Amino acid sequence: MKAAVVSGLGQAPLYGDFPDPAAAEGANLISVTASAISHLARGRASGAHYSAENQFPFVAGIDGVGRLADGARVYFLLPKAPNGAFAERTLVSREQCLPLPDSLDDVTAAALANPGMSSAAAFRRGRLVAGEIVLVNGATGSSGRLAVQIAKRLGAKKVIATGRNIAALATLGADATIPLVADPEAQQRSFRDAFAAGGVDVVVDYLWGASAEGLLTVAAKVGASRPLRFVQVGSMSGGEIKLPSALLRSAPIELMGSGLGSVSNEGLKASIAEVFRLAATGGLTIATRTLPLSEFAAAWALDDSAARTVVTIGA
Repeated sequence: MKAAVVSGLGQAPLYGDFPDPAAAEGANLISVTASAISHLARGRASGAHYSAENQFPFVAGIDGVGRLADGARVYFLLPKAPNGAFAERTLVSREQCLPLPDSLDDVTAAALANPGMSSAAAFRRGRLVAGEIVLVNGATGSSGRLAVQIAKRLGAKKVIATGRNIAALATLGADATIPLVADPEAQQRSFRDAFAAGGVDVVVDYLWGASAEGLLTVAAKVGASRPLRFVQVGSMSGGEIKLPSALLRSAPIELMGSGLGSVSNEGLKASIAEVFRLAATGGLTIATRTLPLSEFAAAWALDDSAARTVVTIGA
């Protein structure tokens, strides 16, 4: 069969031939129709992500949409190695498959699943309650845009969005926006104003780095009387920050991560199901572009910040 195959550490997936998966007890053979390129898929393919297995060769891709032998449409997550999602066929544990709503097309489902899962799982980790105030740090990417939409639909009283792309911030539908700027003092003033104007209950952070440091510092000083759940999801601005121990001792800040390992498989599946439910009722939107599997190299090279790249595979 045709697939996007990773042959060695640090090598990009290449379109080529790969053995068909063999049937296995407790697993579904799936004819793949669509799979989106995600940061997680890239990280696992390159070996950089902490969950990468690095047993070569293997097929890239961590999730997608396809058909079972009886024609049922399913979303699938984490195929059994060495199989992956960017292939004509894959093998997935039955418990890692979810039925799709009839009103949700394959491409949209594939595009929504991973970023929507990360957002919905973060709010589950952060125990968001209707009526609370949410700040999404790094809201102009696919996950951040969905986080703003999901927070609103989960009943957040107010959603504050931060990002470097000022033009994109204006289109997110957030109640308030904070541009991320290079001037640390100006940035701190913006964060202080946000915390002073009603406080913040939950931060969902896709960036880490300097903006996360600034938010935690302001939360400890300005919002010290109000508990804050800070949920760390991504590290687009760096993998490390300076975090003084006194900061966590001096304020009711609960710092937690959300991702593979910190969220159970059941939690991930529940988050995806919630995303599909919201999307099926017209509650979520996401920009997409599509390319066929035969043009995988071109799809892999595209920047995913403006739209999700979905690789289409079968009918």
